[in-house]
Amino acid sequence: MNLKSLNNNKKMTVINGSHFSNLEGFYEEISELFIKDEGWKVGTLDGFDDILYGVNSDITWKNSQKSKEDLGFDLTKEFYENKIRQGKPFNVELIQQKLNDLIEGNGQNLFEILIEIIESHKNITLILD
Repeated sequence: MNLKSLNNNKKMTVINGSHFSNLEGFYEEISELFIKDEGWKVGTLDGFDDILYGVNSDITWKNSQKSKEDLGFDLTKEFYENKIRQGKPFNVELIQQKLNDLIEGNGQNLFEILIEIIESHKNITLILD
């Protein structure tokens, strides 16, 4: 089997950044695209990672620049602060370190974390559009 026929077996999926402006909206978009008929929705980063196992797809993230801004520093800071406020079951020390790294300019924002999760799945090709 040549590479061309392998690629023909890949599904095409489009994440549309104009459909959401926060993490909850991203989860809604992803749930609609990947687990529409499953009876549950993605609600965490781990859950997002989990549904990508077994996915063989070219994913185009349309309006990715908008998502990069929407899921950037401010939303990420708020995301970490909310987890710290909640406390258990979260590892508050680890999350505080991630927040400190973010504030110091060394940490990842939510957009970068989502990209990293997608790119960790070898059967997925990500195209930022």
